[in-house]
Amino acid sequence: MYNQCMKVIIIPGNGNTDINDIWFPSVKQALEKKSIEVIAHNMPDPELARKDIWLPYIKNELKADENTIAIGHSSGAVALMRYLETSKLLGAILIGASHSDLGYESEKLSGYFDIPWEWETIRSNAGWIIQYASQDDPYIPIAEARLIHEKLNTEYHEYTDQGHFGDGEGLKKDFPELVNDILRKVANNRG
Repeated sequence: MYNQCMKVIIIPGNGNTDINDIWFPSVKQALEKKSIEVIAHNMPDPELARKDIWLPYIKNELKADENTIAIGHSSGAVALMRYLETSKLLGAILIGASHSDLGYESEKLSGYFDIPWEWETIRSNAGWIIQYASQDDPYIPIAEARLIHEKLNTEYHEYTDQGHFGDGEGLKKDFPELVNDILRKVANNRG
């Protein structure tokens, strides 16, 4: 039996990624079969994913706290890193994350990249951090993921063939390794 106070939240990326698309539903269903509460909502302001809208939503609507495992995909992973600069989480999972605006105007407008990253604070506010990246991601150069791994000392999984983890190219419709990693971490935090 897992800690009943614990929950998992899924934060999708920008660009109207629907929470009922790619691997989100299969991960939610697999965790719920293990009696783990999963909260997965489409985010407000889905096109720009602005920091001043998303971070309060994560705190006030999704109720992310020290009993929460948060999964962030793409812009959701960027939001999750900024959230960890001011708030504690049980664990964090970063999928297809970047640390720069990559030269995209829409990313500049999001507000996540206006100030330096507080790497030490992010690391200390997360009980643990797992990261997934792929060398063939069409949006995020692998150097971005590798720097995040270096700065945060994440448990790091690098693929050669998963693109942006289902976004756009439809490669991943399920994500059993993500589910297994969460179950492994949860088993270590029983209580």
